Amino acid sequence: MASVTEVLQNIWTSSGFSLLFSDWRQILMIAIACVLLYLGIVKKFEPLLLLGIAFGMLLTNLPGAGLFHPQLWDQVVAGTKGYGDVLHDGGLLDIFYIGVKAGIYPSLIFLGVGAMTDFGPLIANPKSLLLGSAAQLGVYCAFILATLLGFTGKEAASIGIIGGADGPTAIYLTVRLAPHLLGAIAIAAYSYMALIPLIQPPIMRALTTKAERECKMDQLRDVSKTEKIVFPIVVTVFVILLLPSTAPLIGCLMLGNLMRECGVVDRLSDTAQNALMNIVVIFLSLSVGATTTYDRFLSWGTIRIIILGLLAFAFSTVGGVLFGKVMYKISGGKINPLIGSAGVSAVPMAARVSQIEGQRANPSNYLLMHAMGPNVAGVIGSAVAAGFLLAVFG
Repeated sequence: MASVTEVLQNIWTSSGFSLLFSDWRQILMIAIACVLLYLGIVKKFEPLLLLGIAFGMLLTNLPGAGLFHPQLWDQVVAGTKGYGDVLHDGGLLDIFYIGVKAGIYPSLIFLGVGAMTDFGPLIANPKSLLLGSAAQLGVYCAFILATLLGFTGKEAASIGIIGGADGPTAIYLTVRLAPHLLGAIAIAAYSYMALIPLIQPPIMRALTTKAERECKMDQLRDVSKTEKIVFPIVVTVFVILLLPSTAPLIGCLMLGNLMRECGVVDRLSDTAQNALMNIVVIFLSLSVGATTTYDRFLSWGTIRIIILGLLAFAFSTVGGVLFGKVMYKISGGKINPLIGSAGVSAVPMAARVSQIEGQRANPSNYLLMHAMGPNVAGVIGSAVAAGFLLAVFG
């Protein structure tokens, strides 16, 4: 019979406490997770996703828990093991991560986004598509900078897509091109999306004149129900034929929107917007957080990704506003260039920033619905950008 001392020693050696101080990086990652939890809960920085990502980071860096095994996923990527091995040998977060790796969670989130989004402003003003395209400038600028800093083409493409301000798209592309960077890229993307009200306004004011910001726009025309039903079908056919690699994201986005607009599947639309969306967000956020293991997340590469992500957001804002200025000139002062900044994919936060800045310059200005056009165009644009990069580097 074991003595009390031996029993206590066995309990200690089998506990995570005995391993906690074996590598200082574990403690640092736990501290970072707690900081992110604070930002999500207290500061409300994208709490719906940041809370889960931070808690997943906490779980994956607690020694001895065995919830996530990056080495197992290395073998899956190499083709020596499959999802069956993950189900047999993996931990809980490994099993959740299958949905990320298979592209299920990002696609289902796009289904919910489509069901929640009114494409009417974009249909009423098709020129908004140009602003949504211009606001993808940050994707390609960050891609070039990342290449110059020594990242591979696949890594640079994954970093660049942060500029689209679209978390699910960033996750979808990164999982396919550079899964080892998923944690850093997802945290950068969602953190900067939460900081859009701080990042965009100084750039918008610096690039526009007072007269441009005061510009009032005419009311948008009414969009018929038929137009709203036909639009997602036409976009699905055209975009997927042009870039087949966008099929999962664009297909789900447009299906969700069609369910919203057709008026005959209200229950399904409500499920996609609420229950399904909430469930998927839980699995997605925990899975992404699980990839931030201390031995892979703590590196100079992560710091460079954080910096490049900020530059990507800034360049995307610059691209949208500058093209908005071009449209202001061409239209004879009828288009407020501030709506160009809403061409990033953060719906509806970026559109609200355009509205706030417009009213700051002219209290009678109402730009929200005008800005929603470029905003929803940015959702499509970021998916198209991801499809293009996947076609080149996938």
